[in-house]
Amino acid sequence: MRCDYPTTVNEALALLAAAPDSVLVAGCTDFFPAQGLAPITRPIIDLSAIAEARGIAAGADGWRFGALTTWSDIATADLPARFRGLQQAARQVGALQIQNVGTIGGNLCNASPAADGVPPLLCLDASVELASAEGTRKVPLDRFILGNRKTERRPDEMVTAILIPDGGAKAASAFLKLGSRTSLVISIAMVSVLLEADGAGKVARAAVAVGACSVVAKRLEALEADLRGQPVSPGLADLVTPAHLSPLSPIRDLRGTPEYRLDVALTMIRRGLAEVGGLV
Repeated sequence: MRCDYPTTVNEALALLAAAPDSVLVAGCTDFFPAQGLAPITRPIIDLSAIAEARGIAAGADGWRFGALTTWSDIATADLPARFRGLQQAARQVGALQIQNVGTIGGNLCNASPAADGVPPLLCLDASVELASAEGTRKVPLDRFILGNRKTERRPDEMVTAILIPDGGAKAASAFLKLGSRTSLVISIAMVSVLLEADGAGKVARAAVAVGACSVVAKRLEALEADLRGQPVSPGLADLVTPAHLSPLSPIRDLRGTPEYRLDVALTMIRRGLAEVGGLV
């Protein structure tokens, strides 16, 4: 088995162009458990030493989260209140040891329906920056994850950053997750809620995303439309109905039935709106 350790993005892209069948890894928190005892037959490119692809920066066009930024980096960063939901999710990705090495880019590329980072990033209108030896492109997150373990990334590309546009100053968010225990657990359902208020104290923008209740996490656009223009308050929770969850298609597995997942998601959306409605 061949394993390369590039220290720059350009070096990694050159290696990938030469061997597009390579496996890209960083924290390896999902790679090795999924590999099990099976032999590793493809070349590995370990990206963890690329310092330029780690860190959080605010710029004229919004925020840039390097793909190798860890969940611990995100959880402890000094960020505006609209990133509160993302930081809450960061503190629930596995144990602290996992948060110290697991990366935001890896979470998206793994493309699990229960990926904790996806709902809050959907609420933040995040895009994924993809680079190859031929250039760079940007893909909205809702078009990057195509299905269970499937993404828009081509074999010759690597994710270099997560890009988040600027938002209004009066905004806050929350993330809620239910599992069979309080930590180290795959989600039964999870919800992220973001509200932005206008100068009159009404909802200028609402974003509600649900994960682990469909093949990919989904924004609830009809609910978001019903929330816009309403006075910002914990009472927004009363506007949520089961009909708002119609875009979801939860599965039946050992962790829960479709009916249970929908009921849980409904309750968590209401709790999230009540929580954020009291913060903005």
